[in-house]
Amino acid sequence: MVFSSLNRIFVPEMILQRLSILNYKNIAEATLELSPKLNCFIGRNGAGKTNVLDAVYFLSFCRSMHTSVDSQVMRHDADFFVLEGCYEVEQEGAGSREQGNVSTLNIYAGMKRGTKKHFKRDKKEYKRLSEHIGLIPLVVVAPSDTMLIEGTGDERRRLMDMTIAQYDRNYIDALTRYNKAWQQRNTLLKMEDREPDPDVMTILEEQMAQEGEAVYQKRTAFIDELTPVFQHYYQEISQQREQVGLKYVSHCQRGPLLDVIQRDRAKDRVVGYSLHGIHRDDLEFTLGGHPMRREGSQGQNKTYVIALKLAQFDFLKRTASHTTPLLLLDDIFDKLDAQRVEQIVRLVSGDGFGQIFITDTNREHLDQMLQNASFDNRIFDVSNGEIK
Repeated sequence: MVFSSLNRIFVPEMILQRLSILNYKNIAEATLELSPKLNCFIGRNGAGKTNVLDAVYFLSFCRSMHTSVDSQVMRHDADFFVLEGCYEVEQEGAGSREQGNVSTLNIYAGMKRGTKKHFKRDKKEYKRLSEHIGLIPLVVVAPSDTMLIEGTGDERRRLMDMTIAQYDRNYIDALTRYNKAWQQRNTLLKMEDREPDPDVMTILEEQMAQEGEAVYQKRTAFIDELTPVFQHYYQEISQQREQVGLKYVSHCQRGPLLDVIQRDRAKDRVVGYSLHGIHRDDLEFTLGGHPMRREGSQGQNKTYVIALKLAQFDFLKRTASHTTPLLLLDDIFDKLDAQRVEQIVRLVSGDGFGQIFITDTNREHLDQMLQNASFDNRIFDVSNGEIK
C-alpha cells in the first residue's frame, strides 16, 4: 500500500521553538517556549486557544486562517500587532537533531494600523509574500472544515490550492494569471453599452485555456495521489466501518478547455459571466457511493474531513520543502465517538507526525492522549487571552 511506505521515509522536521505574540486578537502579550512534539492549549470557548493556533498559521501563510483583512487580527484599541517565530530546522539525515545538525530560522510579521504588513525572514523583508509560502508547511484541522462538505465549490478548490501552493510556486503563478484573464473576460461580458471586442475576448480565452489546463494537470496529479492515502486514514479512524470516495470534476474533462469556453460565449454574454473554466472545478465526496452531504452523520462528516487533512499532511511531508509539516488540531474531538477519538489519538501520536498543536475544552481527551505517551509535551492553560 502507498501509505505504509510513506511514514518509513525520514523527513526532516521544522520545529517552532518560541512563539512571541503582541496584540494579536485577544492576546495582549505572550511568549511561549514550545515542545518539539505536543503542545496542548486547554480552556473554555472564547478564551483564546484558537488565536494561538491562528498566530502559528499566520507565520506560515502570511495571513489569518479566518480573515484576509489583516487589520481584523489586531487587538481592539491596539495600534499594531507583532508575531515572531523562532524555528529549529533539522538538516537531512536521520538522527541529525540528536547530533546537533540543525539551523535556526526567524520569521517576523507585523503591522501598524493604517499601513501594510511587514513580513521578514531572518530580518530580511520579502519582496513578494508568495516567496514565503511553502517554507513552513502546515496543516490545520478545524471545526469550520465541515464547510468542505456543506459549503460551495470555493471551499473545496481552496483546499487544493492551499496544498499545491505550498510545494509548487509555478502553480500560484498559473492560477493568478488564469484568474486575471477570467476576471477581465467577466468585465467584458458585463458591458451594456456595446459588444465586447471579439479579438480581445479571444486573447483572454486563450490565456484562460492555457493557464487553466496547467492548473488542471497539477490538481489532477494531486488528487490522484491523495485519494488512496485519504481512504486509508478514513478506514483507520472508522475501523473499516464505511467506504468513502473522492473524485475531481472539471470542465477540462470535456475536451480542450478553449473549445469548452468558446462554445458558450453567447450564453456567457447573456448571463454576464464565464460559465466554464477551472473556476468551476469541484470535488465530489461520497460515502458508500452516495453524496457525503446527504448521507453522512456529523461524526462521519468530521471523520471524512480529518482523514482528508491527515492525507494532506502526508502529501506535504513528501513535497513541501521535504519537511514534516506542523499539525494544528483545533477542537477536533467534538462530535466524535470514543472509538474514533482513540484512533485519531493513536495516529497522530505516531512517529509519522512532527510538532503538533492541539486545542480542547476537555482535559479528559488530553489525559487520554498522554496516558501511555513517552514523547515530550507541554500543556498551556488559556483564559481571557492569558496563556500560562
